[in-house]
Amino acid sequence: MSDTPDRFLRLQAVLSRTGLSRTTMYRMIRNGAFPKNVQLSTRCVGWRESAVEAWMRGPMLHRTRANR
Repeated sequence: MSDTPDRFLRLQAVLSRTGLSRTTMYRMIRNGAFPKNVQLSTRCVGWRESAVEAWMRGPMLHRTRANR
């Protein structure tokens, strides 16, 4: 486990890192094939950097618990 705290990435940062389009990313979230976002405030969401990095290491291996 790392001593550095997990950061939250905003939408544009996630899209830039993954190369996905917004539509594709949200479709994958709905299907359980991409990490879900976290509500940070009333009108603000983010993705845990560690979850996005884990997905990038093995995108075909990612499935949420609900889809197992």
